[in-house]
Amino acid sequence: MGGDGDGRAFVMRAVAVAPGCERAYDEAEWRGAIVSVTRGEIELECLGGSRHRLRSGDVLWLAGLPLRVLRNRGRDPALLVTVSRR
Repeated sequence: MGGDGDGRAFVMRAVAVAPGCERAYDEAEWRGAIVSVTRGEIELECLGGSRHRLRSGDVLWLAGLPLRVLRNRGRDPALLVTVSRR
């Protein structure tokens, strides 16, 4: 099923954002992936300035959105886990 012959059809990736830090939004990084906030909270800042907070347990699609940055305003590290096709 997987492209490399190991039988895996999906790939998981973990993306950590340290407390008080932000990560610039790059649409290509999230293309084709379902994203789950597995720990902490993430704030999404849109190009227009609006902000949306996501908490542990939230699931989303980040590709093709008008975002500027992903930010962790919390005191604990935030962890996003992505699942995408191989």
